[in-house]
Amino acid sequence: MDGGTRRRGAKRDELPERVTLKKEIGLLSACTIIIGNIIGSGIFISPKGVLEHSGSVGLALVVWVLGGGIAALGSMCYAELGVTIPKSGGDYSYVTEIFGGLIGFLLLWSAVLIMYPTTLAVIALTFSNYILQPVFPDCVPPYMATRMLSTTCVLFLTWVNCFSVRLATRIQDIFTVGKLMALGLIIVVGLVQIFRGQYEGLTPQVAFEFSKTPSVGQIALAFLQASFAFSGWNFLNYVTEEVVEPQRNLPRAIYISIPLVTFVYTLTNIAYFSSMSPEELLSSNAVAVVSISLVLLLGMFSTIMPISVALSTFGGINGYLFTSSRLCFSGAREGHLPSLLAMIHCKSCTPIPALLVCCTATIVIMCIGETHNLINYVSFINYLSYGVTIAGLLYYRWKKPALYRPIKVNLMVPTCYLLFWALLLGFSLHSEPVVCGVGLVIMLTGVPVYFLGVHWSEKPKCIYDFIEWATYLGQRIFFVVFPQIDPIVAAPPAGWSEKASSARKASGTF
Repeated sequence: MDGGTRRRGAKRDELPERVTLKKEIGLLSACTIIIGNIIGSGIFISPKGVLEHSGSVGLALVVWVLGGGIAALGSMCYAELGVTIPKSGGDYSYVTEIFGGLIGFLLLWSAVLIMYPTTLAVIALTFSNYILQPVFPDCVPPYMATRMLSTTCVLFLTWVNCFSVRLATRIQDIFTVGKLMALGLIIVVGLVQIFRGQYEGLTPQVAFEFSKTPSVGQIALAFLQASFAFSGWNFLNYVTEEVVEPQRNLPRAIYISIPLVTFVYTLTNIAYFSSMSPEELLSSNAVAVVSISLVLLLGMFSTIMPISVALSTFGGINGYLFTSSRLCFSGAREGHLPSLLAMIHCKSCTPIPALLVCCTATIVIMCIGETHNLINYVSFINYLSYGVTIAGLLYYRWKKPALYRPIKVNLMVPTCYLLFWALLLGFSLHSEPVVCGVGLVIMLTGVPVYFLGVHWSEKPKCIYDFIEWATYLGQRIFFVVFPQIDPIVAAPPAGWSEKASSARKASGTF
């Protein structure tokens, strides 16, 4: 028992011993978490990179469709892991359970240190740039204005997430609908152009005319660009313990959301190519704004579209804060981060310390300035974690074949994903060795931190006294305690076997 727990016992009149983590995420909110985290700034940025590396409109559309298919394969694997290891924390929780503390900590370290703060910073800056674009139509918005607006947005959404899980999920629901409406406007405009006969660039003869013959490495980079737009498909797994009936709603939400996003992304790109030439798209930095400005006669839409994209990114910030804070929460619960981050507010049941850490790290990254230089490192680390996690699924099948799995995907699904992942990662290493090398270095800096902070159990007494004092102070400031452990999470699934599950069903104890 740590010092914070001892002190709580002495002051029960001030703080309750435990509070229960609420399950407030139903099927609709689960779908909006996935869709809202996938659809962010990527669909407004990645089409240029996909077209540039693929070399033709036709191959670019094929990359988008296959990119959705690859995300679907990965999400099917995560559905099995999510109901077999029913813990919040996503990749980190699964890798820690399967491969042990060190590998799990490295994923946690890279995610908390750079991956999610950088992604949040980029989305927040995209939000401020788009919202300020109508105010500064002829120039780039001022540096300080974008930073101040981004910081205000992050602080406001952090407050929302600290105040209420229900309010945060409702914001996610509303802004996910707004994102789909913004993309729907682009799609409708594209369809109108096609009905007017402007589809010459989409005919097979023209669409597969290559400006340059792409190499295998270039095609791999095109897939990486598309995967950036699809990133976030695994985020519902970060909040598994807050999902209502996760064994049913987790896979349902995945199977609904990924095909829907793939369909919307493909139609959006068709709309882009019906509204503007490949040359115009490649010369554009804001695809959605330029395409709509070119094809709509009403000038007001050139103002509406930046605001629509800003609202899309606003929902993305909310989704990333909601899910990344649960990663800190899970890491602290496993003993890989300070125990204060594993506590939730006594009344709102929100992980306030974890949310504040995510908010602070994001603001620090934004203040550094050159966030775009970190995007490639983030993409590499993110993609690496996908492969390690899905490889863990295969290893877990071999290690514990009798483990009860409510969902059991065909082994061809993770195998096909890993083959594609290995090819893409290999060509990425060949094409961008420095970027991939720096990504690996960032991840490996967590090794000494793990051995000093986690593995070293005989620390000096003064360190433990400081931790006890800091935990006690944090509890009093934020009014937080440890949550009541869900019985499904507290009882490891290792004890569940196929025979045991059949016996439970037969006896009616399930």
